[in-house]
Amino acid sequence: MIDGQSKPSVTARGESTPATAPCSEVDAFLTEIGKHTTATGIRGRLIFALDATASRQPTWDTACELQADMFREVTTTGGLDMQLLYYRGLGECRASRWISRPDQLAKTMSQIICEAGHTQIEKVLIHAGKETKLLKVSALVFVGDAMEENPDSLAHQAGELGRLGVPAFMFQEGRDREVEHVFRNIAQLSHGAYCRFDPGAARELSALLRAVAVFAVGGTQALAARGDASAVKLLGQLR
Repeated sequence: MIDGQSKPSVTARGESTPATAPCSEVDAFLTEIGKHTTATGIRGRLIFALDATASRQPTWDTACELQADMFREVTTTGGLDMQLLYYRGLGECRASRWISRPDQLAKTMSQIICEAGHTQIEKVLIHAGKETKLLKVSALVFVGDAMEENPDSLAHQAGELGRLGVPAFMFQEGRDREVEHVFRNIAQLSHGAYCRFDPGAARELSALLRAVAVFAVGGTQALAARGDASAVKLLGQLR
């Protein structure tokens, strides 16, 4: 468990306007991955981080339903251990134990209710760094729609993740331009990837989460065999 005080507000929450997500055609890529990956026996370690402030309740409920897809996607290529990390309220930021079964994660998530508060993305990045120093973390996934912190501080922590070899996959709900700029920067500095999805777009988010699960277990080699535009949009950012 990690707790602390939230950072001063720098960028306020913006309005989201519906639009077609640039990474919505991942399904074909995921199907193709299954043809090229072989059993490795490797267990990936993935930190699944979500903004659990009040505006996030609909997406939190969707994530509760989709998390099992991440486990199922990698059953033939290895296995996945996942840690849930979330923040809400006035300074509350908590991490679960490492979980290897989807029903365990679903039970944990179902007991959490979103509460109003400020973003605490810096804590998420710091926590991922600490965890990988204990035992290698394959990737960090963050799902959120806002950024109310110092962008320079976030950039510093993202760079540290890049140095430690923990790519951050930053998934933005909505189209706030300032949030997009910061999320893209975090992804770039950590050698991860950024993608946007529409509010309420469960299918898009599911495809993105499953793609990262495959990466967490098989790495870029598991993805290299597929070279169409849908794969390049998300995973072509990895370097």
